[in-house]
Amino acid sequence: MTNSTVDFSIIVVSYHNAVDLTGLIASIDAAAASSSWHATIVNNAPDEPLAPIFASHDRVTVVEAGANLGYSGGLNLGMAHAPRSRWTAFLNPDLTLHPRSLERLGAVLEAGAEAAVPLIVDAAGHRQDSLRREPSVIAAIGDALFGDSWIGRPEALSETVRSPGAYARAHNIEWATGAALAIRTGIADAIGDWDDQRFFMYSEETDYARRIRHHGGSIGFEPGAVVEHRAGGSGSSRALYALMEVNKLRYFQKWHGPAASGIFAVVLLVRNLIRPHRPGARTAVRALLSARARAELPGGDR
Repeated sequence: MTNSTVDFSIIVVSYHNAVDLTGLIASIDAAAASSSWHATIVNNAPDEPLAPIFASHDRVTVVEAGANLGYSGGLNLGMAHAPRSRWTAFLNPDLTLHPRSLERLGAVLEAGAEAAVPLIVDAAGHRQDSLRREPSVIAAIGDALFGDSWIGRPEALSETVRSPGAYARAHNIEWATGAALAIRTGIADAIGDWDDQRFFMYSEETDYARRIRHHGGSIGFEPGAVVEHRAGGSGSSRALYALMEVNKLRYFQKWHGPAASGIFAVVLLVRNLIRPHRPGARTAVRALLSARARAELPGGDR
């Protein structure tokens, strides 16, 4: 590990992502341009050694977690082993960074934002709707009733930002899906660890963004910084879908009172009950209703 201060300290959590990681690491130089960088990879899969793959790479450190700590736990371990830096970038392992994408996120931070997120595209170059509004009961009702239909519905009725115009201009946002986030390292130090006590994975980025804003910071979206996210690269299953729904409720309970949280829980239940054939919906209903079922999800009972 480098002993000097770098521009970007990059934290990546891997769980059986060896093939993905080689592509990500290979894309960093062009993405960073003139910015210096060091990547810390936390390996949450003890049965897939990563150190031999990057043994000759002097700007990559592999930290063996020894167990699956989850995404939040892995990020915290990575930060504890990372070198000193101006900025920290949290990246999914299944990303490929477009040229100058990190440099442009750094420019957003240099201009005054506390955190910054890029435009995310799929392998075909199509925009992914990654921007989000703060979760609310009204938005949850809208998403429960309409899902991905009625794209042009009022903004208050959806958590997802779908307007093409929002992805064409730089502006401050509330939060974005957690494939890529850059933050001033001093702000990361000030707000503290990712909440791995509640969030094994999913909703940890919602919580982290709220804490940035609660600290008085802004999160800038920069459409000129582009990253490619391979769909499915982070894995999918009925249990993971159920965990995503449960963690939406855990997040809401953390920041809201019992009455609002109770209504939010009912909305989540209804959304999954009216779509019983959706993969994971029945598992989500059981987990929302049963502590025993929640304990069987990845990360156990949190």
